[in-house]
Amino acid sequence: MRVYLLLMLVSAAVTYLLTPLARWVALRTGAITAVRDRDVHVIPTPRLGGVAMFLGMAVAMVLASRMPFLEGVFTSSSSAWAILAGAGAVTLLGAADDVWDLDWFTKLVGQVLAAGLIAFGGIQLYAIPFADTLTIGSSYFSLVATVLTVVVAINAVNFVDGLDGLAAGLIAIGGTGFFVYTYLLTTQASSTDYSNLATLVVAVLVGACLGFLPHNFHPARIFMGDSGSMLIGLTIAAATIVVTGQIDTVAVSARQAVPAFLPILLPVAVLMLPLLDMGLAVIRRLGAGRSPFHPDRRHLHHRLLQLGHSHRRAVLIMYMWTALFSFGGAALVVWSVRTTLWVVGGAAALALAVTLGPVGRGRSRSAAVEPEPSAQHAPPVQQAPGAHPPAGPHPSRPS
Repeated sequence: MRVYLLLMLVSAAVTYLLTPLARWVALRTGAITAVRDRDVHVIPTPRLGGVAMFLGMAVAMVLASRMPFLEGVFTSSSSAWAILAGAGAVTLLGAADDVWDLDWFTKLVGQVLAAGLIAFGGIQLYAIPFADTLTIGSSYFSLVATVLTVVVAINAVNFVDGLDGLAAGLIAIGGTGFFVYTYLLTTQASSTDYSNLATLVVAVLVGACLGFLPHNFHPARIFMGDSGSMLIGLTIAAATIVVTGQIDTVAVSARQAVPAFLPILLPVAVLMLPLLDMGLAVIRRLGAGRSPFHPDRRHLHHRLLQLGHSHRRAVLIMYMWTALFSFGGAALVVWSVRTTLWVVGGAAALALAVTLGPVGRGRSRSAAVEPEPSAQHAPPVQQAPGAHPPAGPHPSRPS
């Protein structure tokens, strides 16, 4: 455990120290999120925070490769480096979008290629739990299932990235629950070797999110941009696929197998809110005869603001629900399903009361969020000499 916590700290420290540099680069290159009608922020804000996050993770991974405790993780296969390569690819893709505003099709193709990169590196979904474990016999379908899982996770994080500190905080909290789960699962599977690729990957990811949060929490001085949302979406998906590949359904009890497989089928434990937000947005937009990529102001975080919550309170409420889902899943390692359901059910009732608090105090559900100032009336962001003007509408910011 101490080794993982050290690597988490290294990832956090490097990310924290490099984020101001990423902000400076964003100002110089014009990677700035302008203010739009559907946005919550009120001043143009630089992005590219994902670049600092990737560098923090990369430094921690390289350091891990030199540690005797984790030697087997890197020598047994090339999976660790495949994940880092895929993470680097989506970070570069996201950085290009942060600067030049790529179209959705170009980004989708890039996401598929990055997912394929980690799949060819050995990170593949080989089995799906359905009653007894259903093995994917075809290598083609295994590749398709892996790529689909990764792309869905990437875009789920992208959809929910709409408030200061929201995406980084959700993944930090959900990732911590997943980290605890994978570590406990490893200790129960082996009494001598606690090294585990999934635990390592989640540890450095959580560290990067924690290192970025001080710069990104409201009021944010920098956004992670697509470079960050794509990075954390791909990384958490890769880690959960690794866990499925390590599960021995004979040796692992039924209650442990449940949270082991759920993150793969529908990354519920960690990405419940992002996936829920994305699913509702797609249904809502298609039902209105619009493209699923058509932006609107009806995401979960917008609805919390409309209930009467402040910006910070809305973020903290979504943190609370993520902790409930992720740690509830992790609890199945040590508690029975019945006990876990009782505890999670009681906590969910309290969380619901906090979420609907403004309604109970007489605040109307339909209370609209105050309209944000338009970009031309917002205070200008300071730019370095020679910087490009703020970028136009950007599909990766609050949609």
